[in-house]
Amino acid sequence: MSADTDTTPGSGIPWSERLSSIFRRDLPASIVVFLVALPLSLGIAIASDAPVAAGLIAAAVGGIVVGLLGGSPLQVSGPAAGLTVIVAETIHEFGWKTTCFITMAAGLLQIVFGLSRIARAALAIAPVVVHAMLAGIGVTIALQQVHVLLGGSSRSSAFENITELPGQLLNLRGDDFVIGLIVIGSIVAWRWVPEKVRLVPGPLVAVLVGTVLSLVLPGNPERIEIDGSLFDAIGLPGLPSGNWGGVVPAVLTIALIASVESLLSAVAVDKLHTGKRTDFDRELVAQGAANMTSGMLGGLPVTGVIVRSSTNVAAGARTQASAILHGVWILVFSVALVGVVQQVPKSALAGLLIVVGVQLVKLAHIRLAHRTGDLAVYAVTMVSVVFLNLLEGVLIGLALAFAMLLWRVVKVSVQAAPVAGTDRWIVSVDGTCTFLALPKLTRELAEVPTGTDVLVELTVDFLDHAAYEALHDWARQHESLGGNVEFVEIGTARMEHAMSGPPRRGRARGMLDEVLGPWRERNGDAVAAGVAAYHRSHAHVLRPHLDELRDRQDPHSLFLTCADSRIVPNVITNSGPGDLFTVRNVGNLHPAHGSDPSAEAALTFAVDNLKVHNVAVCGHSSCGAMKALLADTSAGPGLDTWLAHARPSLDAYRAGHPVRAAAAAAGYDETAQLSMVNVAVQLDTLQRHPVIRQAVADRGLTVSGLFFDISTACVLEVTAEGISEITDQVPTPGLLTGRVRVPQFTK
Repeated sequence: MSADTDTTPGSGIPWSERLSSIFRRDLPASIVVFLVALPLSLGIAIASDAPVAAGLIAAAVGGIVVGLLGGSPLQVSGPAAGLTVIVAETIHEFGWKTTCFITMAAGLLQIVFGLSRIARAALAIAPVVVHAMLAGIGVTIALQQVHVLLGGSSRSSAFENITELPGQLLNLRGDDFVIGLIVIGSIVAWRWVPEKVRLVPGPLVAVLVGTVLSLVLPGNPERIEIDGSLFDAIGLPGLPSGNWGGVVPAVLTIALIASVESLLSAVAVDKLHTGKRTDFDRELVAQGAANMTSGMLGGLPVTGVIVRSSTNVAAGARTQASAILHGVWILVFSVALVGVVQQVPKSALAGLLIVVGVQLVKLAHIRLAHRTGDLAVYAVTMVSVVFLNLLEGVLIGLALAFAMLLWRVVKVSVQAAPVAGTDRWIVSVDGTCTFLALPKLTRELAEVPTGTDVLVELTVDFLDHAAYEALHDWARQHESLGGNVEFVEIGTARMEHAMSGPPRRGRARGMLDEVLGPWRERNGDAVAAGVAAYHRSHAHVLRPHLDELRDRQDPHSLFLTCADSRIVPNVITNSGPGDLFTVRNVGNLHPAHGSDPSAEAALTFAVDNLKVHNVAVCGHSSCGAMKALLADTSAGPGLDTWLAHARPSLDAYRAGHPVRAAAAAAGYDETAQLSMVNVAVQLDTLQRHPVIRQAVADRGLTVSGLFFDISTACVLEVTAEGISEITDQVPTPGLLTGRVRVPQFTK
C-alpha cells in the first residue's frame, strides 16, 4: 500500500492528508496554546506552594499523555487553577513528596472510574456547586496573590489573608507592586488591541513586558527560583509516614475534583466545535494516566483546562496532535531555557493569577443562580470554599443543593376555604402531591363541612397512589353524606392515570402555564404584559363583583402603608377590590398638626364620607425611609423635608420605646425595630386626631397597627406596648379579623 493511500487506523483519513492537516492547523495552534500555558503553569505552581518545575512537568505530561490517550479531540490538559487551593493544603499537611504520591493515587482512582464507565455520573453534580467552587477558588487565589503583588508572601488561610492585608499594604515593596500592576493592566487592555495582534496571547505579552521592565527599571523585585534543570526536579514520590486517615480523603478529593473539572471542560469544548464528540470514559482514563505519570515524576495534578482548550479551538486545531505538540514545546522550553524562567518576577505571575482568579468569578454564573433560585447554594458554597476548604465547601454546597431539590420536589400547597356569600367550598392542591402531603391534605379536607358543594382544584405535576386514594376516599365519603364534589384538574398529573400504572409526571402545560403564573418575570413593557395577563385570566372573575361597585365604594378600612413595591395590601390582608381605601407614602407617615393637606384629605374623606370601620397603619422590614433616618445623613432635598415628619419616631426609638425592646427581643434588626416604633408613633398621632376621636366615640372606629416582615411574608400586630402574632384563635377587631367579600379565586 502506498503512502498516499495508507490511512490512520479507524479514521479513514489518508496519512498524507492527516500530516498536511497537522502542519497547517495543529502545529500553529500548538504554539499558541504553548504560549498561553507557559505563564499559567508557572503561576499555578507558585500559587500552590509547589516547586516551580512541578508546574512545567504537569503541563508537559498533561499535553503529551492526555493528548495520546484522551477521548476529547481538542481538550488540552495541564495544571489547573481549580486545584490550587487543595494542592496547597495538601503540601502544607503532608509535604511535597507525599503530595506527589497522593497525585499518583488519585490518578489510579480516576482510571478505575473510567474503566467502571461511570464518567457521566460525575456530570450529575449540580452546575451551581461547580460554578461556586470555581468562584471560591478564584477568590482564594486572588487573596493569596495580592500579598505577593505587594511584595510579601501569601498566608495560610483566607481569613489571615484578609486580616493581615492592611499590614501588608503598609509594608508594600514598590518595585513588586508596580510590576504586578503593569501585568494586570496589560492583560485587561489586551482585549482592545487589533484582532490580528491578539493572535499573540495577552498573558504571555503581559508577563514578558513585566519581566523586561523589571530588568531596566530601578529596584530588585523577587524572582522565580529553579534549582537546576527540569530533569533535576524529577523525583519519585514518597510514601506517607502514617496519617493514612488524612491521605485517603486527599486522594478522593483530588480525584473527584480533577475528574469533574476535566469532564465539565470537555463538555464545554464540545460546544465550541462541530467535530468528533468526547468519549468521557476514555478521557477519564487518560486523565488518570496523566496524573499517575505527573505524580511519579514530581509534577502537579493534571486536569482538562478550559482556558487552554478554548484557545486551542480558536487557534484552528483539528486533532489531538495540537495538545501533544504543546506538551513537547513545554518540555523543550523547560530544558533549554531555564535561565529565562528565572528572570520572571514573582509579582508578574501574581498579577496574572489575580486576573485568572477574578475571571473564575463569573457574573453570568451569579445571574444564572439568581434566576434559577440557587443563589443561596452559590453563596454558601463559595464562602465555605474560601473560609473552610475545598472539600468541605463542595460537600456543604451539594448538601444544600440536595436539600433545596428535596424541598422543591415535595413542596405542596393545600388550602380549603369557603366561597364568601355562598355555601360552596374550594379546596386547592398545588405542587407535587405524594404520601408526604397526606397530613396536610387530610387536615385541610377535614375542615370542609359535611353536605356542602366542593370544588377541588388540582394544580399538581405528580400524583402518587397514596394521595389519589386519600382524595378519592374523602370524596366518596363526602358525597355519601349528602355533599357534592367536583374535581378540576389544572395541573399536568391526572387522577385517571393514578391507578393504571406507576406514578408519572404529566405532559407540560405549555401556554396554560402563562395563565397560571401571572407573577413571573416579564421583559419589555411589564405593565402592558400584566394587563394582558389580567384580561386573559382574572377579569371574568372580578367582573360580577366590580359591577356591583361601579357607582359607589364601600371600603371597610383606611390602609396607610409605605410606597415600597414589595407591599401589596390586598394580598397581605386577603382582601379584594373595594375593601381597602389605600394611602401610600414614603415611610407610612401621617404628619401631625395637619401639615400635609393630601394626608388630611384622605383621612377625612375615608372616615367622614366613606365611614370606614378601621384605620390601619402598616410598616415593613428593610424600609428605605427608616434606613435613612438611622443613617442620620441627607437623603436629598425632597426626602429630607418629608422625613422630617418621622423625627418623632426616631426620637421615640432612641428614647427606648417599649416596641423597640419587644422587636429586639424577637430578633429583628435596627431598621425593623425603628419601623415598628414608627407604626406605634403613627397610631398615637392618629388616635389624637380630632376626626378619629370623633369617629371612635360615635361609631366605634378602631385603629390598628401592622408590620410586614418581607423575608418571612408574615404580618404582626403592633400596639403601643409591643408586637404580637395574628392568629385565627385570638382575632383582633377591625381589619385584622378579615372581612373578605370577594369570591376566592386561584391565580
